[in-house]
Amino acid sequence: MMRLPYFRYLAPKELEEAVRLLAEEGPDIMPMAGGTDLLPNMKRRQQVPATILGLRNISALKQITNGSGLSLGAGLTLTQVVRNETVKKHYTGLWQAAVQVATPHLRNMGTLGGNICLDTRCSYYDQNLGWRKAINYCMKKDGEVCWVSTGSKRCLALSSTDTAPALISLGAEVTLVSTNGERTVAMIDLYQDDGIDYIHRKSDEILTKVSLPDADGWRSTYWKLRRRGSFDFPVLSVAAAVRMDGNTVIDARMVLGAVASAPVVVNEAVQGLIGNPLTDEAIANTVQLAAKSARPVKNADYSPPWRRKVVGKIAEYALRELRGDDMRAQRFKIARHELV
Repeated sequence: MMRLPYFRYLAPKELEEAVRLLAEEGPDIMPMAGGTDLLPNMKRRQQVPATILGLRNISALKQITNGSGLSLGAGLTLTQVVRNETVKKHYTGLWQAAVQVATPHLRNMGTLGGNICLDTRCSYYDQNLGWRKAINYCMKKDGEVCWVSTGSKRCLALSSTDTAPALISLGAEVTLVSTNGERTVAMIDLYQDDGIDYIHRKSDEILTKVSLPDADGWRSTYWKLRRRGSFDFPVLSVAAAVRMDGNTVIDARMVLGAVASAPVVVNEAVQGLIGNPLTDEAIANTVQLAAKSARPVKNADYSPPWRRKVVGKIAEYALRELRGDDMRAQRFKIARHELV
């Protein structure tokens, strides 16, 4: 049995207090909302903070505000996000991403902010302490070598967040708060392709909310491939969004998930769609370009060549769904959910 290490737990009720404690405690403290990722990592001794800063009691992190767009508190559980009718109707890609995270039990605990900040994953890293010690650890924790590619100078652990690709395709922003004040970062700029230093959130910052722009004219979707159809981390995901004027695409975005240490934005691949209807030929050209942007490595289930090959097919399903094709049968085959 893997047990948690000893730690001190702080549970502030106000955001200002939480920010102050985070600054005062320094590198030995980590924030936690639902704990569905951090606590298992602590059991495997991947992360061993001396103090955990519990964020569950801070009501300011659970607010939903409607305006020209939609603001979602980072402390909202994924279940609360899924049950929000505005999300389901106007930001469908985010709804589809959130509803496919893990299981209902974990969505009841896990939060939107936690999924955005989800630690990168790797088949060499996500093992118990004894297993990792037997291979002399890895670059991401306690070692010097990336066992995915021993010649690599950086960690190749995989970005496995579901909501981030969807939010990037929707043009979302996040707000980060520290004792130095508040700053807003576009989701597209929040990540970098490094398995260790994968997110531009400073250690003394708390992610407080996600801001989505007006969805007028936009359609969005999220498709996910995983080993276990009903629940699992993605081994490949595609988030896509198009803005339509009648049958004509006037703007388009596409993001690939779980093929690198950060979500891979392939907006160049969808530029050919703009000014044109979503024809079979246009979709075929787009998915071919998108597949070329994916360079998965051997750090997850399935072989890298197969995962890269399937990128085009999943991207095709996403664009066909945005066109209005009935993709329910294919959805159920892949996701074990209706998702409509």
